Amino acid sequence: MTEEVRNLLIAQLKSEVQSHPDLTSMTDGQLREMIAAALEKKTEWARAENPEAYRELAALNYKEKQNTVSAVFEAIRGLGILGQIIADSDITEVMINGYRDIFVEKAGRLTKLNQQFESPQELETIITKFVSQAGRMVNESEPIVDTHLEDGSRVNVVMPPVALNGPIVTIRRFPKEAMTVQKLIAYGSITPEVAEVLELLVRAKYNIFVSGGTGSGKTTFLNALSNFIPRDERIITIEDSAELQIKAIDNLVRLETRNAGPDGSGAITIRDLIKSALRMRPDRIVVGEVRGAEALDMLQAMNTGHDGSLSTGHANSTVDMLRRLETMVLQGAEGLPLEAIRQQIASAVDIIVHLSRLRDKSRKTMEIVEILGYDGARHEFRINPLYRFVETEGSTKSRVEGRLVRTENPMENTHKLENAGISRVI
Repeated sequence: MTEEVRNLLIAQLKSEVQSHPDLTSMTDGQLREMIAAALEKKTEWARAENPEAYRELAALNYKEKQNTVSAVFEAIRGLGILGQIIADSDITEVMINGYRDIFVEKAGRLTKLNQQFESPQELETIITKFVSQAGRMVNESEPIVDTHLEDGSRVNVVMPPVALNGPIVTIRRFPKEAMTVQKLIAYGSITPEVAEVLELLVRAKYNIFVSGGTGSGKTTFLNALSNFIPRDERIITIEDSAELQIKAIDNLVRLETRNAGPDGSGAITIRDLIKSALRMRPDRIVVGEVRGAEALDMLQAMNTGHDGSLSTGHANSTVDMLRRLETMVLQGAEGLPLEAIRQQIASAVDIIVHLSRLRDKSRKTMEIVEILGYDGARHEFRINPLYRFVETEGSTKSRVEGRLVRTENPMENTHKLENAGISRVI
């Protein structure tokens, strides 16, 4: 059955089932049974009236029938076409540019789907549904919202009049199973040796920033690092929209920001949550992403006894991450001298792990550096590269081969390792 014929079948079944007078009182199970019965009825009708249609319907196997029933169910009670798309676990990103144009990413490659929503109104209804389920609101007066779906996928929505070609939805999918360091090793992002070093650094409570560009895997890497946190610690996570999947910690507090209400009041920012978290007796604070004035509060927390904090930030290199931190701190404290900001950054951040998405669409760890301090005379940060990604001879334009290689530089700031009773030389 072609995609076009399948979409027509789904639309016909949806129209038929929606006309039932008891639709709203049906349970999900009853609705699925009704859709399946409608499909069988249509098959029997085609046997007598439309031999060509019957051949296609009769050729459907059990799985294809179940998928058709699920698609109609999603169209009525779920997220419509969007529900069908995100049911495909191989899709890592969904980009909806108005109701007609839908793009998905699979294995790092973008493709346009033949499917489309019936109308702008259908897309807007679906957006309103999942935004409200997450306790958020989007409308003409608040046309931009960051939220998440029930499965944890991150969602950004931009509505008209800001979006000129209709509602824009961008969905970043995350694996159902939490990322582990073993998986990162299997993907070639890090080596077993680097994994052991990162485990020691996390256990010894080094403050670690994970930097990288969009889609480089920062949140995924942070999830993997969290597996190294000792289970008996109290962890507080702070995010714009909940994405972190920390599974091994019993004493875990998850905090999420809140947008302002229709009257402009009631907003809860990351800065508010960090300040509140400091009163909750955390052993560590994990901030999903630092992108604004909250950087000042995060650095102050790191500098006032909350070692072992983890966070991510957008940057093109480790040096760029430090410069961006300067800019973000200035957003929260315009009168603070730049030299004082740099000293605070150098004192707070111990390790930066920089990730990148390479030309073959693979995600790799490019560099791991330690921050030794700030040289006021030269006006620059003192950085000690520990590991660097080196391409090997097998690399081509379409495939990147290489691995993280240890530099000749010994690690200098070993006092946290010593305090944790770790004697291994890194």
